[in-house]
Amino acid sequence: MSCLGNIIWLCLAGLPGAFAWFFFGIIWSITIIGIPIGHQCFKMARLQLAPFGKEVIEVETSSLHFIFNVLWFILCGWELVLINLISAAAFAITIIGIPFALQSLKLAKLSLSPFGKRII
Repeated sequence: MSCLGNIIWLCLAGLPGAFAWFFFGIIWSITIIGIPIGHQCFKMARLQLAPFGKEVIEVETSSLHFIFNVLWFILCGWELVLINLISAAAFAITIIGIPFALQSLKLAKLSLSPFGKRII
């Protein structure tokens, strides 16, 4: 089911979100200080392409993760949250789209604070 879900997800909602993550990753990677943030953006872009069968767990957080999460949300996180919430609302209209809406909500939550998280 996860393979079929990922294929449908990629066609319907995965590409716009992944392009947004990738774009922000390139922007952040321009500066030396932003490279860790850009690296995390590239990992999240991969998750945005195929979220079914993957789980996000919280790892031990530090004050640096908190600072990165605050910077992230202020500068570009809210746009990604908005993209995922709009796609979740569109998917939730039909019964068949509910699993896709749940994945969109998972990604919206991750878009709020992506630092201190690990994808397994």
